[in-house]
Amino acid sequence: MASDEPQVNLGNISGSTFAIGSHAHAESHHHGAAASSVDQELLAAVQELRKDLARLTATEQTTALDTALADTEEEITRTGQAGPTRRERLRDLLTDSQSLVNLVASAGALAGLLGR
Repeated sequence: MASDEPQVNLGNISGSTFAIGSHAHAESHHHGAAASSVDQELLAAVQELRKDLARLTATEQTTALDTALADTEEEITRTGQAGPTRRERLRDLLTDSQSLVNLVASAGALAGLLGR
């Protein structure tokens, strides 16, 4: 017996959103990946340093550091971790900003976490 109904075959649908039918509605809410405890600690240190930087007079150094911190925060929130390249970039900026590291305790805390 032949059917006039269309057939739908679904493969692996994990992490997907779909709707089937003429009045179907699909809505998806994806949240960032869960960060490891080390990356959660790193995220907290990144956020704390960004708060501290906001209290300082902006310079070329602080602006570059804040941009790198914002990118790191976004990456950890999105993927659950900060990749090696991102960590190396922050490490370099903090090394270049040694006077800033000495001035702001949160920068020292973050530099310590990046050394792990």
